[in-house]
Amino acid sequence: MSRFLPPPLASVSALPLLLPTLSLSAAEGFRSDTSYQLYDESDGRIQVESWYFRGEVEFTPDTSLRFQLLRDAISGASPTGAQPGSLQPFLADLEDVRNGVLVALSQQVGDHRIELEISQSDESDYLSRGIALSDKWEFNKKNTTLSLGLNYVSDLVSVVGLEEQDKTSYDAFIGLSQLLDKKTILTANMTVGYAEGYLNDSYKSIQRTDIFTLPVGGVITDIPVDILYRENRPDSRLRGVFQLQATRYLTRFQASLDAVSRISYDDYGVLSHSLQIEWRQKLGNKFQITPFFRHYQQTAADFFYNTLDEVSGVNRPQEYPMGRGPHYSADYRLSSLSSLSLGVKGRCQLSENVALSLTYEHYAMRGTGAASERAPAAAYPKANIWTLGVTVQF
Repeated sequence: MSRFLPPPLASVSALPLLLPTLSLSAAEGFRSDTSYQLYDESDGRIQVESWYFRGEVEFTPDTSLRFQLLRDAISGASPTGAQPGSLQPFLADLEDVRNGVLVALSQQVGDHRIELEISQSDESDYLSRGIALSDKWEFNKKNTTLSLGLNYVSDLVSVVGLEEQDKTSYDAFIGLSQLLDKKTILTANMTVGYAEGYLNDSYKSIQRTDIFTLPVGGVITDIPVDILYRENRPDSRLRGVFQLQATRYLTRFQASLDAVSRISYDDYGVLSHSLQIEWRQKLGNKFQITPFFRHYQQTAADFFYNTLDEVSGVNRPQEYPMGRGPHYSADYRLSSLSSLSLGVKGRCQLSENVALSLTYEHYAMRGTGAASERAPAAAYPKANIWTLGVTVQF
């Protein structure tokens, strides 16, 4: 059950390869974060329990290693693509566990900070491996930072009735961060990504009403029957993302204001925009509280339909679609929608080396646009999200 969970992480097996000569006992500093998160949708929908362990080891001022271990346990029910009131099930039960790890080795070379990252995550039907290389170049008296990055991910997808399918993703990133004054930082970045291979969600279907002609009481009668067919997305996807972020420290309030605006577009026809605002307020020497707001909206994919009855040119849907047209999907995540998140994070510095944090977020999604562009209202989730974390630094 792979498409719901967070992005892929890394492989523990990479650790010995990355650390041929470095000794943990010689480390100058160590920082770790341990957290537990509960994502709980209303009406008995999806529930995800996540455990994270993040660490960063500084071997020298120029060399460091960071890593993240992740375990997700998911259970509950998710929309199948069937329509409410149909004899086909609107929700399907699911259960899975995802394990992931990420390892990144960073080295300072002059004004450049170069990082190599390796990742892996696995589920019962999904295996993902990735590698990324990035560079941060500080210049202009360290008031300006140019960031460049490349990312490659190879996925192996298990699909019932088929051999394992491949999916490959490539991303290129460029960003510029500028210190405008002692209290203001402005950052802009652009990402271009391309994915190819098996891009369908094998758990998502689309409904069509087929007519069967049968003798009933000696009379030939047309009987409508709702049947679910597998969705058929294109076998490639090109997308671009532009993000602008501004952070301002307000001395009078001992607080900082952070705003992030992001716009993206892909050749599915999905145009999206998000806005996130955080207010980080210091309360004395030990406490910090951060209320935040996030709004997201998108248009529907060109091939989003509520039923196959709306799609022309599909006489006999493929049993195992592989991306050839015509394309169609009833996945609510490809519909015209908007979401709103409101939350607050509290942090307490228990001692010089230990901090405790607690975050609550309420998330709600709804359909927007014309009736043909949005899924049934019951498909869109509402969720409460709790995160508890502990940070230790030596």
